[in-house]
Amino acid sequence: MSITWEGSDAQLKLLILLIGSFGIVEINSEILETIAQWPLLDYALPYDREFLNKFRPENVVPTGFEITEHRIFIATPRLRAGVPATLSVIPRDLPLGSSPQLEAYPSWDWHRAGKGDLNCSGLISVYRIRIDKCNRLWVLDSGINTSIDDFQVACQPKLLVFDLQTDQLIRQVIFPREVLRPDTLLTNLVIDDTAARTCDDVFVYMTDTVGPGLVVFDGTADRSWRFVHASMLPDPNYSTYRIGSDTFELFDGIVGLTFSSKENLVYFQPLATDRIFSVSSLVLKAGPLPFGQQLPVTVVGRKSSQGLALAVNQRDNSLIFSPFTETAVASWNPKINKQRVLAFSPEKLQFVAELMWFERDNGNIWILSSRFQKYYNQNIDPRDINPRILRIRSKSSLLVPPSIYHYDNPNFPLNIYNNTLTHSFLK
Repeated sequence: MSITWEGSDAQLKLLILLIGSFGIVEINSEILETIAQWPLLDYALPYDREFLNKFRPENVVPTGFEITEHRIFIATPRLRAGVPATLSVIPRDLPLGSSPQLEAYPSWDWHRAGKGDLNCSGLISVYRIRIDKCNRLWVLDSGINTSIDDFQVACQPKLLVFDLQTDQLIRQVIFPREVLRPDTLLTNLVIDDTAARTCDDVFVYMTDTVGPGLVVFDGTADRSWRFVHASMLPDPNYSTYRIGSDTFELFDGIVGLTFSSKENLVYFQPLATDRIFSVSSLVLKAGPLPFGQQLPVTVVGRKSSQGLALAVNQRDNSLIFSPFTETAVASWNPKINKQRVLAFSPEKLQFVAELMWFERDNGNIWILSSRFQKYYNQNIDPRDINPRILRIRSKSSLLVPPSIYHYDNPNFPLNIYNNTLTHSFLK
């Protein structure tokens, strides 16, 4: 027997169908703020005819971001031609819902690839960035130009570290050949500085999405190594995605990545899967495994649909995730199986590319929603609002209740996990 529902009610009913009989479930009344939004991303372009002629805003899609007290950094990889700058910055102190122009970071001199000059001393294609405890911005440059269309290997991937006080490059990491593959695409990173005694005493975990694997960099030893496991591969049964009325296919491996500093766990997920996995950071930091020894990966849980972004609430170690089909953001504490729907919006939460839990912002959750599916299918509508930077805030933290979007529906779906698992991954 098949059941078909249409419209927004269908998504609510789908979520209700996925409610499990296990665990403790609750809904908190929270606010979904729109920090910034754009029909298409726009740049404060330099007076350079080559930049102006090559700019194609319909091909510019954000995949990552970071925030400081006064700035928001945005990563826009060169998935297709026409991206002026792959790393940009906007002011944080803007009226809600603003559409600011992006400024190239640290300067336009670093982004000559935007006018066709693929010089490896600059930035080629950045998917994500991270700020460490020493106020330094770690930039992971994949080195791949037009990765969707022809996967042009322009330069070796590299890690660049910028001092945010001076906006100057202070460190560069080139990876050894043995940790890379011919189709390596480094897309995500987390910084483990839990035991750091100096600014460089860190470990960086990075996802290789196309040549699926996990790359580890030891900042003190200036050494890298690679892990491969079946859990990092895409599942062909989950390579078709549905978001609203849109569908698309993408056979991507490990890309979602986050780190629990209290539990020493790295959580990860391929794009093409319905599962979340974990591995001990202590194992990752210990160096390459002996030949024949398998990485001890655990299946943490199974989601109601595929998703990309992962984050950890460092206060209670709950996982924050966003399944595509449900256009929602939820949290789940694996230890006590307590689940919460934090936000739901078929309009605003289409393809959540990045989730960030920020201690320095009172534990609020920041979201990058990109509508990537429309960029990928090349049917983006410039009359719509497409990329958005959002923030989830608890009502209890607000002095004056705002009039922006929130939900208080007692019938709101409770659970967007259809199963939870805790056992070692089958080898």
